[in-house]
Amino acid sequence: KRFIFEELFSFEIMVMEESSKRRTEKARPIRKDPGVGDLLRKGLPFALTSAQKRVIREIADDLSSDRPMYRMLQGDVGSGKTIMAFLSMCWAALSGFQAAYMAPTETLASQVFLRFSEMAQGLGIRTGLLLSSTRAAEKRKILEGLKDGSLKAAIGTHALFQDGVEYGNLNLVVIDEQHRFGVRQRAALAG
Repeated sequence: KRFIFEELFSFEIMVMEESSKRRTEKARPIRKDPGVGDLLRKGLPFALTSAQKRVIREIADDLSSDRPMYRMLQGDVGSGKTIMAFLSMCWAALSGFQAAYMAPTETLASQVFLRFSEMAQGLGIRTGLLLSSTRAAEKRKILEGLKDGSLKAAIGTHALFQDGVEYGNLNLVVIDEQHRFGVRQRAALAG
């Protein structure tokens, strides 16, 4: 019992230290703009459910704060987690920032890119897909766009935080199936 207690106690102390550290971190807030909100709503081919509206309001509150957002969305397949990520990324991009979406596999990243780029194109948001298998010439263009800030949304795998990838104005990172990435991998992209 003592060993179990000590292990749980140590874990609780670690959680408290991490929580304390996060309270002192600063973020660049994304200003709430009703015009951007209207544009995003008009760009959707369907109406959001009341739960989705509540979640996007909570995300907007978090992103407009000067504290970093650490949020986990969970729900059944088809519950709207991905559209919440897309709307958040578009809001960041339309507000002058960059957003990145990291998926655990090239197949998933490619599927997400196809869906996201349709939505983003209608809003004038330039996007790029960055994978380990991206050809050299295309990769150079994507890296240039990320560095100079002209590429507002990047979707990819762990390739998004490899050496040589620099962001001009990254402000939002979405990690899909985050449990499939290591702590250091997630921190490298978020840091």
